[in-house]
Amino acid sequence: MKEEAPKITEAEWFVMQVFWKSDSLTMSEIIYELTQSTDWKPKTIQTLVTRLVNKKVVGYQQEGRKHRYFALVSEEESIKNESESFLHRIFGGSLQPMLVHLVKTNKLSQDDVEELKRLLDERRD
Repeated sequence: MKEEAPKITEAEWFVMQVFWKSDSLTMSEIIYELTQSTDWKPKTIQTLVTRLVNKKVVGYQQEGRKHRYFALVSEEESIKNESESFLHRIFGGSLQPMLVHLVKTNKLSQDDVEELKRLLDERRD
């Protein structure tokens, strides 16, 4: 049986964005990056990183007295997992109703429409 991908909260997803932009970071670097774009306290950031380590989506290596943290899952893999989870939770795993809903409820530019047509034509072949 396939191991289920860990669920990442919205806040954890935001932290992961920092990891996906860098090879590895110290806790000080992570805190610096996140305090530039959030009002989170350093302790909150440390807690979020610890949760991600416990979920095995972030790893670390000892480097002297510091740890260097790094992503264990790629952004692409995480997007795929989140998309599949959403598809199953909301649309019962059926892609067609989701696509219809998105097309009907979102404003599409002519470029968007052409890209969708191109992708569908590729899949048909």
